[in-house]
Amino acid sequence: MRDIRVAIVGAGPAGIYAADILTKEHPGARVDVIERLPAPYGLVRYGVAPDHPRIKEIIKALKRVLNQDSIRFIGNVDFGTDLKLDDLHRFYDAVIFATGAMADRELDIPGIDLPQSYGAADFVSWYAGHPDVSRDWPLEAEEVAVLGAGNVALDVARMLAKPADEQLVTEVSDNVYQGLKKNPAKTIHVFARRGPAHIKFSPMELRELSHSPSVQVVVEEEGFEIDEAGEKAIQSHKATKLVADILLKYMEAPASDKPHKIVIHMMQNPVEILGEDGQVVALRSEKTEYNGDGTVSGTGEFTDTPVQAVYRAVGYLSEALPDVPFDSENGVIPNDGGRVLGLNGEHIDGTYVTGWIKRGPVGLIGHTKSDAKETIDNLLHDLDKLKPAEHASPAAVLEHLSGKGVEFTTIEGWEKLDNHERALGEAQGRERIKVVPRDEMIQISNS
Repeated sequence: MRDIRVAIVGAGPAGIYAADILTKEHPGARVDVIERLPAPYGLVRYGVAPDHPRIKEIIKALKRVLNQDSIRFIGNVDFGTDLKLDDLHRFYDAVIFATGAMADRELDIPGIDLPQSYGAADFVSWYAGHPDVSRDWPLEAEEVAVLGAGNVALDVARMLAKPADEQLVTEVSDNVYQGLKKNPAKTIHVFARRGPAHIKFSPMELRELSHSPSVQVVVEEEGFEIDEAGEKAIQSHKATKLVADILLKYMEAPASDKPHKIVIHMMQNPVEILGEDGQVVALRSEKTEYNGDGTVSGTGEFTDTPVQAVYRAVGYLSEALPDVPFDSENGVIPNDGGRVLGLNGEHIDGTYVTGWIKRGPVGLIGHTKSDAKETIDNLLHDLDKLKPAEHASPAAVLEHLSGKGVEFTTIEGWEKLDNHERALGEAQGRERIKVVPRDEMIQISNS
C-alpha cells in the first residue's frame, strides 16, 4: 500500500481511535489530528464531571496514541475558518471528520424557553471548564428538575446536589467551585418516562449518587413498574438487573436527615414548564403506562412539581460543518460505512466520518472503536482511488496556519499545559486544577 497523509478533524476518543487503527493497519500512514481547542480529548476532558476520575483513566490510553511518531496533534485550529475543506484536500490524501456532538438536543414542550430552562450540555461545559463558555452559571434555585433518563442526567443531578467543598478533591476549576459554593439547591428531581428496566443509567453512575454524605437518593415507589418486556430485559442483561436492584434499594431505604435530596420519578413524562411573571415555578408531568412492548403512553393524569429551574438532558446533538453535507433531521453527516455521501448519495472522494457525528450520540467507548474500525477499513479499501495531496509535506499545513496567524498548539504544548495543571493541583493536594481561559491555555502551551 502506498504512503498516505490523513487529516482527522476532532481530537476526542473517536478521532484518536481512528488515528490509532489507521497507523496500525497501514504503517505508511501519517496522521494529523486537528482540534479546535488548544487541548485534546474532547468530551473526555470537557464532557465528564470533575468527580469522575475513573472515567478519565481513558485519557492515559489516548495519550499513548497521540505520542506515536506517526501521529501529530495540531490544536487551536478551527475547521471552516483556519482550515477549509479545500485546504485539507490540498494537504492530505484523505480527511476524516470526528467532531462529535456537543450541543443539546431540543425538547419541544411549552415553557422550554423560560430563562431558568437550561440545556444539560451547556451546564456540563461550564462545570467541566470548557474555555468557550461563560465563567459564570446562574445557580439560584432551591428545587430543580432534571429531564432525562441517562448518565448525563445523573451527572447534572449529582453536581447540583453535592456541596461545593466535596469537589475540592477533584480538578474543578476555581470559577466553577466558587459558583457551586453559592448554589442553594436542596432538592433535585429527575424525571424518566419509563420504569427501572428501561432507564439508561449505568450501574456505576447510579451507585455514585449516594456516595456523598450530604445527599440522600429517593426513588418514588409509584413509578417502580416493570412490564413483561422489562422483565425479559432484566433477565437477559446483567447491567439492567443491577440498575433495577439499585433503584429498589434506594426506594426501600429509610428516610434520612441529609440536607440534600435527589428524587427519581419514573413513569413520568415532562409535558410543560410552568411559569409566572417570566420565571419557572413548576414542572408539569404526565403519568405514563406501558403499552406491552416497552413503549409508554400518557394516562391523562398530571402532576405539578414545584421547581425554580429545569435542565433538559435528553441527548446531545452534532452540529453542521462548513462545506460538509449534513442531515439536520438525524444530526449526522450522511455516510455509508463512514464514507461521506453527497446530495445525490455519491461518495465524496477522500472524505470520511467516524464517531457520534457519523452514527448519532449513542454508545460507549467500545462502540467508538468498532465504529472507527469500519471507517478505516473502508478508507483503506479506497486507497488506490484517493487523489494524492498537492502539498503533502508535513510542514505545508503548518506554514499555511502560521501564514494566517493561527497560534496552533502541539502535543509538546499539551504536555506543558498538562504539567502546569498538575502542578497547580499538587500545591493544593489535588491531582490537577484545570486551566480554563483559552488565551492562558495557549500561552502555557506555546511558552
